[in-house]
Amino acid sequence: MKDTVRIGILYSTTGPYAEIGRDARDGADFAIEEIRALHGSAIEPVVIDPHADITAYLEGARSMLRDHGCRHIVGTITSLARKEVIPLVEKHDGLLWYMCPYEGFEANDNVIYTGGCPNQHLLPLFDYLIPRFGRRPYLVGANYVWGWEMNRLARELIEEAGGEVLGERYLPLEETAVERIVLDIEQRRPSFILNNFIGPSSYAFLAAIRALGARDPAFRPENCPVVSCDLQESELPYIGLGVATGQLCAAAYFDTVATPENAAFKAQVAAKFGSQRRISSVFASAYASVKLCADAIITAGTDDPLAVTRQLSAAPTPTVLGPLLINPDTRHAALPFHLGRINDEGGFDIIASQPAIAADPYLTNRRSRMPSPLRIVS
Repeated sequence: MKDTVRIGILYSTTGPYAEIGRDARDGADFAIEEIRALHGSAIEPVVIDPHADITAYLEGARSMLRDHGCRHIVGTITSLARKEVIPLVEKHDGLLWYMCPYEGFEANDNVIYTGGCPNQHLLPLFDYLIPRFGRRPYLVGANYVWGWEMNRLARELIEEAGGEVLGERYLPLEETAVERIVLDIEQRRPSFILNNFIGPSSYAFLAAIRALGARDPAFRPENCPVVSCDLQESELPYIGLGVATGQLCAAAYFDTVATPENAAFKAQVAAKFGSQRRISSVFASAYASVKLCADAIITAGTDDPLAVTRQLSAAPTPTVLGPLLINPDTRHAALPFHLGRINDEGGFDIIASQPAIAADPYLTNRRSRMPSPLRIVS
């Protein structure tokens, strides 16, 4: 192996999803510090912040691959950025490490997916919701591929369950004028609301639903919850403590996961960031992705993507998300499912869980699938 291998870190820390990007960047930086403590300068990060601009994402990825000699890029938050960067990674025979939950229907030999696809978040979420709240949801989402595809799949799931989608609305990423949507929800009176908004749109929507629930108990979280697959601990202070209390979110990790491995990880994070720092799934996933990448390179003795992928598929690697094994065919990780309920302290109480679920990005087994055996905590 070369004396020093460069890994690209490509996250936006400003813009409409800044809180998520900053958390991912902190997780990646934290992993780099740990790698340097163990291996010296064997791994050198090349950090570029594209500030949520799609052109800057492309320029940053091109610079990493062409000018800095990176064969691995850990980064991108949105599916738009991921899909734009992938052709460059393919052209340079590199690997993109993508660690956010996404809408599925993708499996690329040049991408390692350590974020969940729908059979790891949306399907078990609906397994929990439909028996408890009903089959008449309202769907909202960001006006791009994440919102479109997640809501398309939700419609199919509800139709298969014999239910009915009562409404479906979209907003641009930074739009916060949610009043008409909330009025429509009030009139249609759904069983639950699937929230695929991102950033400020989501925060404004949750605040408006809180106000609706205050004047009409039918829309309180215990009666008509707002459920998400992409909400992070780091975002809750921007919504406002107490504003989203009781609402639900699915994730592969929450700060409150009760395992010895997570307790040790939280102690490490507290030593660096302070005891008040809550760890989100994107922090944990970015940390795990950088560690997986670096450890595979060091163990394989090369940053060649094929050698690294073989290493990742050989045996499970212990991580804060649990033992991760990358499927050699889909390039996805098997991930646990947790359902969190937002509490008044700005965190999530885990109310249901399922052990690691093998990724099925194209939902090839959906028709014959039985409901997930969820472990209900509360």
